[in-house]
Amino acid sequence: MPFEFKKLEIPDVILIKPPRVFEDERGFFMETYKKPDFEKAGIKGEFVQDNHSRSKYGVLRGLHFQREPYAQAKIVRCVRGGVIYDVAVDLRKNSPTFGKYVGVILSEFNKYQLYIPRGGFAHGFVVLSDVAEVVYKVDNVYAPDHEGGLIWNDPDVGIKWPVEDPIISPKDQKWPTLRELIERGWVF
Repeated sequence: MPFEFKKLEIPDVILIKPPRVFEDERGFFMETYKKPDFEKAGIKGEFVQDNHSRSKYGVLRGLHFQREPYAQAKIVRCVRGGVIYDVAVDLRKNSPTFGKYVGVILSEFNKYQLYIPRGGFAHGFVVLSDVAEVVYKVDNVYAPDHEGGLIWNDPDVGIKWPVEDPIISPKDQKWPTLRELIERGWVF
């Protein structure tokens, strides 16, 4: 049984549903990545780094991106602890969905993953359960000098976060708005 790849409202962002999950009294087993299946669905590239975070309820991480030549594609999943609301914002200036976002629930329970293509998207998530561990593969290494971000509550983007007062790092509270990203030439 193959993976199911579902294009979202921003067609380049893809929700990935796992193939069969084998569960019994011992636990479960499932495939999370199979290069030929992913490539057939248009998800190409060599994933070179895995990241793992643990956050408590209400923590909002993002919205982050890497500027060229260190832009990154991501495959994101919630592996333990519960549920996140995961968001990708289109920052590609020539895209028909520029400035729009998609948001999906990723959880330990649904075992879904979200693919966010390289170059042109800001990514973030908020934790909706007591705790959540999130793992994501990236196809380029992290380069702090090329890090960028979009403020989480930009009214021009209008993300409907399902947490009223999220917990946000000082760095993430200072990212520019979409208009400021355009002025700086930080859109793709």
